[in-house]
Amino acid sequence: MNIYISNLSFGVTDADLTELFSDYGDVTSAKVITDRETGKSRGFGFVEMANDNEGQKAIDELNEAEYDGKNISVSIARPREDRRSSGGGFNRGGGNRGGNRNGGGGGYNSRRY
Repeated sequence: MNIYISNLSFGVTDADLTELFSDYGDVTSAKVITDRETGKSRGFGFVEMANDNEGQKAIDELNEAEYDGKNISVSIARPREDRRSSGGGFNRGGGNRGGNRNGGGGGYNSRRY
């Protein structure tokens, strides 16, 4: 069972999560997610437990519990949605803004002499 934990204190480590969840059963892996650029915790992580019943017990008992000074949220991890099909974002194309026939809006040194 893959478990999602949020609202973690920024000092919590992979080992801390392993220790916390091992009270409920066999922890296969534990990972605090960090920022790619800074290496600092992003305040959430994942724990994988071998047994679904033990994982559910950990969720039931740890959700909204205080850990390292913060009330953590613990739930079953849901798969990430495919970002390419999200439909959001912005449109790089564009109409005829600013008289520029390529659709871009002017810019540095864009005058024609």
